[in-house]
Amino acid sequence: MSERQYTDEEISTIFRLAAEGPPSPTQQLSRVDGLTLADLQAIGHEVGISADAVAHAAQTLEVRQGAVSKKFLGLQIGVERRVTLRRHLTDEEWERLVVQLRDVFKARGKTKSDGSLRQWTNGNLYVLMEPTVTGGRIRLGSLHGGAAASIRLGLVALGATPVLAIANLVGAHLASPGAIAGIFAGGLFMLANGALRVPSWARLRARQMEGIAAQLALPPGSTTLPKPDESPPV
Repeated sequence: MSERQYTDEEISTIFRLAAEGPPSPTQQLSRVDGLTLADLQAIGHEVGISADAVAHAAQTLEVRQGAVSKKFLGLQIGVERRVTLRRHLTDEEWERLVVQLRDVFKARGKTKSDGSLRQWTNGNLYVLMEPTVTGGRIRLGSLHGGAAASIRLGLVALGATPVLAIANLVGAHLASPGAIAGIFAGGLFMLANGALRVPSWARLRARQMEGIAAQLALPPGSTTLPKPDESPPV
């Protein structure tokens, strides 16, 4: 199998992920695509970036390119990241992963095994280990159920107000004008409350999952890198 080669844009992204702050080493390169991971690690070494950091950044890019999301009204209410391994996780590695998940997401969660299938779940947050021909695949995902419910309730309330207003006009008097105004205001509040919570949650969940997935893809024994960001309530 030929070694993975990275495009010029991918190279810039990898070095930006590997070392936030310093100028990208690609500024010293000609605009030519086709560098391998070993090439990037050699370049990183010249500017003081460790080989593990470059490898981790490259894996993060791979995970990010395969990102899956669930959207509702254009808002990203579901986040999922996947990483395919060229090996099977040992029982000890799975146990260490569960410890890391509890630490990162601040949740005990529940584990379940069914043959070679394993999972860790905590409400709408899940991590699944699935067998593949070459090894295993890890899927990390989460759905912001609270925000989705708030948005749906807000839409229901907003949809009910014109119906109630029309009913009053034709003499049905199902609700007073003050009650209708209250329902409308409540609908706006629930809609805004759900919509405003989603973007920062989705960004944080994506960073956390990318960090864990990229670390899993590195060869055993690689230097431990900084853990993903702290987690808000699930």
